[in-house]
Amino acid sequence: MTPPRAVSAAFLAFLIVILFSDTAAEIAGEDFPTTLRLERAIPRRGVEIEHLKARDLARDLSRRKNGRRLSVAGVVDFPVDGSANPFTVGLYFTRVKLGNPAKEFYVQIDTGSDILWVACSPCAGCPTSSGLNIRMEFFDPEKSSTASKITCGDDRCTSALQTGESICTTSESSSSLCDYTFQYGDGSGTSGYYVSDMLYFDTITGDEQAVNSSATIVFGCSNTQSGDLTKADRAVDGIFGFGQHDLSVVSQLSSLGVSPKVFSHCLKGSDNGGGILVLGEIAEPGIVYTPLVPSQPHYNLNLESIAVNGQTLAIDSSVFATSTTQGTIIDSGTTLAYLADQAYDPFVNAIVSSVPKSASPFVSKGNQCFVTSDSADSVFPSVTLTFMGGAVMLLKPEGYLLQQGNVDNAIIWCIGWQKNQGQGISILGDLVLKDKVFVYDLANQRIGWSDYDCSSSVNVTMSSGKNEYLNAGQLDVSGSSHTASRFIFVLVHIVYILTFLLHR
Repeated sequence: MTPPRAVSAAFLAFLIVILFSDTAAEIAGEDFPTTLRLERAIPRRGVEIEHLKARDLARDLSRRKNGRRLSVAGVVDFPVDGSANPFTVGLYFTRVKLGNPAKEFYVQIDTGSDILWVACSPCAGCPTSSGLNIRMEFFDPEKSSTASKITCGDDRCTSALQTGESICTTSESSSSLCDYTFQYGDGSGTSGYYVSDMLYFDTITGDEQAVNSSATIVFGCSNTQSGDLTKADRAVDGIFGFGQHDLSVVSQLSSLGVSPKVFSHCLKGSDNGGGILVLGEIAEPGIVYTPLVPSQPHYNLNLESIAVNGQTLAIDSSVFATSTTQGTIIDSGTTLAYLADQAYDPFVNAIVSSVPKSASPFVSKGNQCFVTSDSADSVFPSVTLTFMGGAVMLLKPEGYLLQQGNVDNAIIWCIGWQKNQGQGISILGDLVLKDKVFVYDLANQRIGWSDYDCSSSVNVTMSSGKNEYLNAGQLDVSGSSHTASRFIFVLVHIVYILTFLLHR
């Protein structure tokens, strides 16, 4: 009875080809979301709130002053450490690998600046140890076989000159190094020169495979630091700017075809911290978008109103209008949050009026505080920020309060938002950004957000502007549940047919 079995085997082979080709085509043809998981950080030493205010103010003052193509493209995944808690860490940072041989550097995640820079050797004023319990490294372009220094005659330096990101005087020759200086209002700052070298990273491709990738990028090589950057308590190796400038890593990798021109983060708000950072679009249900204010150096949004406990505050809308001296900025490099001078007092007064008498109010070092033995959610009101297009950002009490300590069995809560004294700029820092998905869709000039448990996995797409989102389930790199079910269906039927044929 061999001939019939041979015919059946041929039929089986045909069936397998049809089923698998159909399934494979489906897997290859769809751009399925990618699952990324939280990497937690361990809280370290505390930082005084006044120190954070001074550092954040310095950042604000500085605002007013101042490749090789890969064969694969996909979502670029970076690990996240640190936390928003100003009494433990007060910043979020990631790790990047640069040079050949590659060295790993810890850099702060900063959506308020454009350039990736790291401390270089030799360096004056650069800390050699860190209270964050990380090993400090120094980049040396002379010891990297793939490094090259950018000169003033380089087109990439010319591009940076136009936006003030580089320095080349008219008396310098085209072979002089392309320098930069980022100076803060309190005297803190860094200076150095630009180099071109390899950046190594993990790419998750369309078929949901993790690939070790690399690309040649331009970044800063700092040989001088001053002010707070010289202190070791929260020292990192540099700053990773996620702005829109042509020399930002996001723009460079996008222009090389390595990643989409969209990035996302989800910063965990607990003391353990950590989070998710990808060059790609986190696609979860409920994300609302508002347009970016065009032609701005930072991520400016059109804030239209603030409501406390559902009541819109009586603040003139002109207070939030964007100009050279006004506007609302999203900045992950700022620890706290700051309200424009004219908006601050109405905000604080509304919160005080909404808090029950069981929470005793008092003022500590200029900050409005409360003592209560009840939970924050049951005592303090919610805050609603409404942006252009009706995009609403709902803040729970932890989005504007800081836990300052304990008295007996009661907790001391203080309003963490600060007054931007004499200024019209509002800055939404980590205090606001934590425990939310944020999507920076640069291709479509918009920013979106949604409340989210940043310890959960997320769905990520390789392109921006999609309107269809999959369910935020605990998916793994095998793909969507539909594809997995189809694959299992095929396998089950193959086993059934084989069993039938072998027992005939």
